[in-house]
Amino acid sequence: MQILVWVFEVLFISSLVGVFPLSLAETTSPGVCSEADRAALLAFKAKIVKDTTGILSSWIGRDCCGGDWEGVQCNPAGRVTTLALQGPVKDSSMYMKGTLSSSLGSLPFLQVLVISGMKLITGPIPDSFSKLTRLTQLVLEDNSLQGNIPSGLGLLSHLQTLSLAGNHLKGPVPPSLGNLRNLGMINLGRNSLSGPIPASLKNLHLLQSFDLSFNSLSGFIPEFLGQFRNITFIDLSNNQLSAHLPISMFNLVSLSYLSLSHNLLTGTIPEQVGNLKSLTSLSLSSNKFIGHIPASISRLQNLWSLNLSRNGFSDPLPDVSNRGIPSLLSIDLSFNNLSLGTVPKWITDRQLSDVNLAGCKLRGSLPRFTRPDSLSSIDLSNNFLTGSISTFFTKMTSLQKVKLSNNLLKFDLSELKVPDGISSIDLHSNQVCGSLSSILNNRTSSFLEVIDVSNNLISGTIPEFSEGLNLKELNIGSNKIAGQIPSSISNLIELERLDVSRNLITGTIPMSLGRLANLHWLDLSINRLTGRIPTSLLGIKFMRHASFRANRLCGEIPQGRPYDIFPASAYSHNLCLCGKPMPPCRGKKQETSQ
Repeated sequence: MQILVWVFEVLFISSLVGVFPLSLAETTSPGVCSEADRAALLAFKAKIVKDTTGILSSWIGRDCCGGDWEGVQCNPAGRVTTLALQGPVKDSSMYMKGTLSSSLGSLPFLQVLVISGMKLITGPIPDSFSKLTRLTQLVLEDNSLQGNIPSGLGLLSHLQTLSLAGNHLKGPVPPSLGNLRNLGMINLGRNSLSGPIPASLKNLHLLQSFDLSFNSLSGFIPEFLGQFRNITFIDLSNNQLSAHLPISMFNLVSLSYLSLSHNLLTGTIPEQVGNLKSLTSLSLSSNKFIGHIPASISRLQNLWSLNLSRNGFSDPLPDVSNRGIPSLLSIDLSFNNLSLGTVPKWITDRQLSDVNLAGCKLRGSLPRFTRPDSLSSIDLSNNFLTGSISTFFTKMTSLQKVKLSNNLLKFDLSELKVPDGISSIDLHSNQVCGSLSSILNNRTSSFLEVIDVSNNLISGTIPEFSEGLNLKELNIGSNKIAGQIPSSISNLIELERLDVSRNLITGTIPMSLGRLANLHWLDLSINRLTGRIPTSLLGIKFMRHASFRANRLCGEIPQGRPYDIFPASAYSHNLCLCGKPMPPCRGKKQETSQ
């Protein structure tokens, strides 16, 4: 869903006239750099104590307008009009560390100010930015900015785009932002803002994109949202908004994306939802909605993603005809008060990519889908499904993730024939039997990253692991698996989480386990392991959780972080483990903590 949000916002920004990509493409030859503007830029550079992006290393020489100063554009008079410094958000090694200098407020001709994805720029947004009265684009996304949003930003009357998302800003949304009548896009998401959505924002009649998601905003969703006739994108998810949905919102015939998930909203979905004829994505998950899902939802001709999970919706589901919701690709009705019994035909007979019906009181055999080749993700967990799985995956050639946990499925792992491209299999808490070698062998796909078959009836031993596997999570806990942990476990070089607890595993913990450098969760508890905890585990630097409880281990616990600071319960009920955090080993003084 976050990818979907990103696509909507990129498309929106790119569509605005005069946005920064167009400004950067100006072909007019700039004049010689103004000395005052050059000084303001260098004062900003001085406040950045570390720059691994290398951008500021290009800021040398007298002429900041000659094209050599990366991210700087000027007008023919030599005045800086654009400062656009964009770091790669997903590359943690590329950042700027420091604070925003108030000197940037001394660039009177600045129209575009973009400092985004720099991760470690801290401190407040300078009040001096209120002097940038020519500014049309202000984007300070994905840094670590702190403090309140300056009310002075409401003086920037030409502003068309305001994005301060992905920082540590707190306090209220300033009512002064309602003065920005030219604003087409506002994104204050992923901060710690609180209080209500200010009534003054009703003045933003040109608004097309409105994102206040992932904050701590409270109060109700204002009626004035229904006045934004041009709006295409609304995301108020992950807040503490309450009360009913305003009826006015369902007059927004241009609205394409609406997410109100993870709030405290109550009441029902009104029949007027069918008026949102442009809607492509609707997410109301994790609220307190009740009542029936309205039949008018079938009139949403462009809707391709529908998420109503984790509410209190009740039977019956609307009777959707073959022509209803014709664009639907993804549906999530999980964890409501629905007692479906079987999956409705209007779901099984469609060409869907994602089907999520967890906790819908499904019974009987696994459903048959008319177009199994289109499915990429299925979640039918927490139901009462029974029987075998032998033909379920037939022709599911595009399937990547399947979750069938917490059902009553009863089959042998040898019957499991999964598609080659699958990346995640979750079958925990069923009645699955057989041997792990049926799914972990030299034919196991390199695409497979997650296997969870815990809390079943699986027996046999842990098979040898061949090279080339890309497993990140392996959970085989709470079964009847015996034998030893093979030393070839070290071939699972991508492994992040390993749980073999509550089995009958014997032998020693292999030294090779210490080669799993990405491991951060390890649970070997309640088995019959003997010998020592190998010191090779000290080579795993990012271990956050480990449990060796209730085995037959003996000897000194590896004396180094984090093993010597895990709670003693992680080592309890063994034969004779000693050393921090347990009592000292006999004949060896234990050092006191510094």
